[in-house]
Amino acid sequence: MEREKFSSRLGFILISAGCAIGLGNVWRFPYIVGKNGGAAFVMVYLLFLVIFGLPIMVMELSVGRASQKSAAKSFDVLQKSGQKWHFYKFFAIIGNYMLMMFYTTIAGWMFIYFIKTITGGFAGLNQQGTTDAFNNLLSNPVLMTGAMILVVVICFSCCALGLQNGVEKITKIMMVALLFLIGILAVHSLLLEGGLKGLKFYLLPDFQKFKENGISNVIFDAMGQAFFTLSIGIGSIAIFGSYIDKKRSLTGESLTICLLDLFVAFMAGLIIFPACSAFGVNVGEGPGLVFVTLPNIFNHMSGGRIWGSLFFLFMSFAALSTVIAVFENIMSFSLELFHVSRKKAAIVNILLVSLLSMPCVLGYNVLSNITPLGEGSTILDLEDFIVSNNLLPLGSLVYVAFCTWRYGWGFKNFLKEANSGRGIRFPKWTRIYLTYLLPLLILYIFIQGYISKFS
Repeated sequence: MEREKFSSRLGFILISAGCAIGLGNVWRFPYIVGKNGGAAFVMVYLLFLVIFGLPIMVMELSVGRASQKSAAKSFDVLQKSGQKWHFYKFFAIIGNYMLMMFYTTIAGWMFIYFIKTITGGFAGLNQQGTTDAFNNLLSNPVLMTGAMILVVVICFSCCALGLQNGVEKITKIMMVALLFLIGILAVHSLLLEGGLKGLKFYLLPDFQKFKENGISNVIFDAMGQAFFTLSIGIGSIAIFGSYIDKKRSLTGESLTICLLDLFVAFMAGLIIFPACSAFGVNVGEGPGLVFVTLPNIFNHMSGGRIWGSLFFLFMSFAALSTVIAVFENIMSFSLELFHVSRKKAAIVNILLVSLLSMPCVLGYNVLSNITPLGEGSTILDLEDFIVSNNLLPLGSLVYVAFCTWRYGWGFKNFLKEANSGRGIRFPKWTRIYLTYLLPLLILYIFIQGYISKFS
């Protein structure tokens, strides 16, 4: 059976960027930038995005394009006789499923908040009121389950329509709408009275905060953000390499994807910092920013229901673009391993992912007594920790080793694939860095992640 292909380069770029662009761009990037000195941190982050995230993305795409398979079969195709790299498929499959075990729940929250905002459900609430509204949502397993299943059904139904007619066509529309919405929201936020202070806080370098936080902590935050923002390491990007031809080199394509990811994260800061400054509230980290602080700000804003609805529509698109991209990867596992139709794969995975997502949903209510990472933690925190702090870095290490070691695919084969087509060439002189230094940086992130979590 001939492998499906994207109908256009734009489709490949947007869906790959959609996979990388996620909710962490919105609620983590602005906070971490502000904490570490604004524009000064952005410069450090950009450096690590280029020397850290970009090469691993090129490697993932190269493995996908050369093998014409997902992570379920790509190592089987490219490895030399007798090698065991194909065992990594099990970790890649687990990683994609586990990511969706909690991401679908958060995407469901976005749906609920969009509906609640547009219907005036937050009207008249103060900070305590929006806090209570979020807590009420978390304590309602029926509502959360319904929203989660809705997300799963919509996104797998999209994948069931095929690569071009479903995944590509729908993701194109969502990503264009996302970029349009984020532009409108950013302009509106910048025009708010009192927003200039927040803009200065966000954009003007503050090297004093480098000293306050410690240079090593700033560097780790920059490395971590550059690494985790791209969703590299579990083959969720590699699949899209298998759907493209060899007309363009993969370095230029990867750079475009990274820049789109950076653009959305940066624009999110232009929305959040001036708005928080204009209404005198602190930027919080994590769900509290999106689900408590911002609804309260929109309540005090002229035309707040409209702006709040647009914001949660934008957030829904950001979430759904990631879910659809990862679901396409999960679908490809079924197609390649079990040779079933897209329709059958979608039906089975709707049931499977919905069931696997239930512990996360129930972890805030029925199973709230389970605190796997200590007091105050939830099942979602454990699932996120397994994916973000273990499977992503260790999986990236596998891709780097496979593409650089002579006991794997090898650097020559990787370089030949990466540089096939016109565009920016991947530099040959990076071999020593990729073979020896990059694995050490990944191990540093892996170990430091444990130290930060448990010290």
